[in-house]
Amino acid sequence: MSIAPSRPAVPDFLQQPTPPRLLGLVWALLVIDTLGTQHSNTVIPLPRSVLQLVTMGAVFAAFLLALMLNPRVRLRPSAYLLLLTFMVVGATVSSLRLESGYGALFRCFRFAVFVLTLWLLTPWWHDWLRFVRMHIRALCAVLFTVAVGLVIAPGTALNEAYGGRLLGAVWPLTPPQVGQYAATVIGLTILLWLGHHTTRASVLVIVIPALALLLLSHTRTALLGLVGGLAVAMLALATSSTRARKVFTWTMIVGGICGVLAGAAIQTWFRRGQSDLTELTGREKVWKALLDWPRTISEQIFGVGLSNKSFGGLPIDSSWLAVYHEEGYLGLAIVVAYLLTLLCVAVLRPPSLTRAATLFLVVYSVIASYTEAGLGDASPYLLNLTIAAVLVGNVKPGASP
Repeated sequence: MSIAPSRPAVPDFLQQPTPPRLLGLVWALLVIDTLGTQHSNTVIPLPRSVLQLVTMGAVFAAFLLALMLNPRVRLRPSAYLLLLTFMVVGATVSSLRLESGYGALFRCFRFAVFVLTLWLLTPWWHDWLRFVRMHIRALCAVLFTVAVGLVIAPGTALNEAYGGRLLGAVWPLTPPQVGQYAATVIGLTILLWLGHHTTRASVLVIVIPALALLLLSHTRTALLGLVGGLAVAMLALATSSTRARKVFTWTMIVGGICGVLAGAAIQTWFRRGQSDLTELTGREKVWKALLDWPRTISEQIFGVGLSNKSFGGLPIDSSWLAVYHEEGYLGLAIVVAYLLTLLCVAVLRPPSLTRAATLFLVVYSVIASYTEAGLGDASPYLLNLTIAAVLVGNVKPGASP
């Protein structure tokens, strides 16, 4: 009588369960959690407390739903999420001193729930295409509310108090947020088309309206991030994709012609009424005051705790300075670590669509981080980089787009 050799048990994270239908709802709730509540110029005025209740409730609902979908708490290893977990711990340590008030502790708790929810979704990271499409659909839903607000209340959506820039008139989204969502949708949709994962009709239906919203938002950082990110992604695909090479070549030709014929109009759009592009709408004054503020050694290392991303009552508008102020040099080191991890792993992988999309998201985040906050707390940027982590973890040797 022979005894069959026992097979080694397969680790939980190597098993690939079928993604549940409610996975998209969990992701949509995470997107709602990261929506802003910065202004009150909406068609139906709602108290900020109500808006915050919706966003805060969304992340807790997402966590409970993710826990229901993953009751055995099966997790897949992720260096990116591990670094985010370290960031939560560091932010909690800095917030315990209450230099930013009791609200800092609640922000830490919310950040922790956000990261825990992302951990609970890791068993389904093997289906990277589903995650990318879920992200695009959720952001398109947000942009749809912006478009509805523009149609039903153009005066509110193009408020003169914001220089005539497009903002959310249904949900209070600022122009930079509108630009960020639009740029992310445009970039990912174009890359899916280059990888033969969507149709040309879908590209036209999604990209053209999103580009119009991006231009109406007058968000220079989002446009530069989109152009820079797509350029790097297309170059990464050019060695293995004929379509990518053709699109990149024609984009360079058409872009050069437009630059010559419409140079004055492009320059006017970028200036936004400013006499000097280096003015940065007064951001440098806040940055200088933040850097000149006296800090103890402890504050330099750990920061003052999570705040509302403002200093002296004015927005910081820089991920690097916001992280330095709130989480100190420790937080900056973690941000650099997870960005370099995603970037280096993507660069070292063979050419593929997932590699190109990862490079787009990382490059976009790096460019946008100069004038927008969000790399040190629950934000749309961390959701974008989560998609990058999903993508880079699914690059297979020899894969081609």
